[in-house]
Amino acid sequence: MNVKLEYVWLDGFKPEPNLRSKIKIVDYDTMRNQILTGNFPLWNFDGSSTMQAETGSSDCILKPVRGYSNKTLTHIYVLCEVMNPDGTPHESNMRSKLKEEDYDMWFGFEQEYFIYDRQNKCILGHNENNLEPQGKYYCGVGNYVAGRDFVEEHMEYCLDYRIEITGINAEVAMGQWEYQVFSQTKLKAGDDLWMSRYFLHKLAEKYNYGIELHPKPIQKGEWNGSGLHTNFSTKKMRDEGGEDYFNSIFSSFHTRHHNHIQDYGSNNQMRLTGKFETQSIDKFSWGISDRGASIRVPQSTAENWKGYIEDRRPSSNADPYKIIYQICESLKNADTIHDIKYKMNYIRTSDNNGLDFKTLPNEELLKEYFDDEKYFVDSETMDGSNIPTTEIAFNPNK
Repeated sequence: MNVKLEYVWLDGFKPEPNLRSKIKIVDYDTMRNQILTGNFPLWNFDGSSTMQAETGSSDCILKPVRGYSNKTLTHIYVLCEVMNPDGTPHESNMRSKLKEEDYDMWFGFEQEYFIYDRQNKCILGHNENNLEPQGKYYCGVGNYVAGRDFVEEHMEYCLDYRIEITGINAEVAMGQWEYQVFSQTKLKAGDDLWMSRYFLHKLAEKYNYGIELHPKPIQKGEWNGSGLHTNFSTKKMRDEGGEDYFNSIFSSFHTRHHNHIQDYGSNNQMRLTGKFETQSIDKFSWGISDRGASIRVPQSTAENWKGYIEDRRPSSNADPYKIIYQICESLKNADTIHDIKYKMNYIRTSDNNGLDFKTLPNEELLKEYFDDEKYFVDSETMDGSNIPTTEIAFNPNK
C-alpha cells in the first residue's frame, strides 16, 4: 500500500513566514515501523526558492518533528523544522528556540481570520449591496454569515487529524470566523496551530477561497480586526495561584510589553488602537473580564486567583512559536519577581494568632555579609555619598 507523506515547513520570508509543502510516496510495508512510531526520514528542499539559502549552496534539511495521521494512515502530514546541512537549526527556525518540551504549559489559541473569494478578491459577503454594519454577525446564522460549509469542513478535518479544535464561531464582521485550538504542551501548541493553518489554506483551494490573516484587512468603515488571542496557564497558576503571584505576572508582562509587541505580528498597530475590543499598542493594562485590556483575567480565575489568563495582544498573523517564547520568558521573569518580593520584603513567623508578615530590616538582609570576612560593611559602605563623583564617572574613551 502506498502512503503519502506530506512534509510541511515554514519558509524564510519576513515579517511572517509562509507554509510550504511537498509529498513523498512511500511503501507502507517497507516503512511500517517508522510510520507507526512517527520516526519519519529526513528530507531536503531548495532553500534558494524559500529565502533560506543561496543558489550556490541551496540544500536545506527537513527534520520531522511531529506527524499528523487519521485512522486510514494513507495520508500523513509531517511537520518539520528547517535545519542547515550541518544539522544546526536554520536561522528562520523559531521552533528550535523553544528548546525542550514543557508539559506544565497549556495554551489555547483563538485564531480569527477572514475568507475571501479568489475570483473577485472580495471578502465573503462584502460584495452585497446595503451591507449592514457589524452588530448582527457575531455567532450569527443565515443571512448574517458566509462560508459556513468551508469552516465546518475545516473543523472536521482538524479533528480527524487529532488536532484538538475546541470550538468555532462566526466573528464580529461579515466573512470573519474564529476557531479555538487547545494543547497541553508548548511545542505541541505551536505545532497544532501551524498545522491547523495549513489545513485552512489547503482546504480553501477546494472552494477557490483565500484566507486573510492580516490583522486589519478592512480599513474603511467600522469593522473589527483579527487577532490570535492566546490563553495560557502553568501548573503553578492552576494549582497554587494567589493574587500576589498573578500581580507578579502582570508586572512582568508590563515590563516586557515591548518585547511581546515586537513578536506579536506585523501591522498590529492598525488593530491595537484602543477601539474594537483592543488596548492601544503603546499601552499595557489588565482587567477582570475586560476585553479592552492587554490581558483579560477570566472571572473564573479571579474568584480564587487560580487558572488561566488571556493575552489579547497577538495579531491573527503572528507566529505562535514567537508568542509562546515571549510568554515563557515573561513567566520566568514573573517567578523571579515573585521570589524576590517574598525573600526581600517578608519574613514569615508563627505566633498564637497565626501568621505575621513584616518587613525585613537591612541588618538581617545583609547578615551573610556581616558574617563574611571578605566583606566590611559599615555606615560609610551603605552610603554611596562618600564616593567621589570622579571615581564613578563614565569615561567613553576607556
